[in-house]
Amino acid sequence: MSRSDLHSQTCTIARAVAQVGDEWTLMIVREMFLCTRRFDDFLRLTGMSSHLLSLRLKKLEAQGLIRREPYSERPPRHEYCLTEKGRDLWTVIIALKQWGDSWLSTQDTPVQIVHKTCGQVTKPQMTCPDCGEPIEAHDAEARLSQSFELERQAARRVP
Repeated sequence: MSRSDLHSQTCTIARAVAQVGDEWTLMIVREMFLCTRRFDDFLRLTGMSSHLLSLRLKKLEAQGLIRREPYSERPPRHEYCLTEKGRDLWTVIIALKQWGDSWLSTQDTPVQIVHKTCGQVTKPQMTCPDCGEPIEAHDAEARLSQSFELERQAARRVP
């Protein structure tokens, strides 16, 4: 399987990786959650080339993750805002942040998450919506759909 095949896979993880799985896209999304909105700011804060940034922003817009909004008519300028679909990537960014804090940080955590309601620094965690208990990998099991299981079996048969 090649990267170009990911978008047609049954697995929604594979399809999500096809949309947002490269490092530059994730850096743009990180910046958007840190309130970056303008092209020049993305350019400086990510270190991307302007060509690559332009391509990624267009891709994110085409996928419905961001929208462009004008902020200047002369010269014409736009800022970028996350859509609801884009805002749903917050848990992904937080999961990467927490993994990086645990395994890659050499100092204090570079970004702290503060719960606006109570003002406390927090480490968001996944919980079961039915019982409220925290969920870690060892607390869950994956049940594959029939179509995904068949896709996996077919892939195993390919030499």
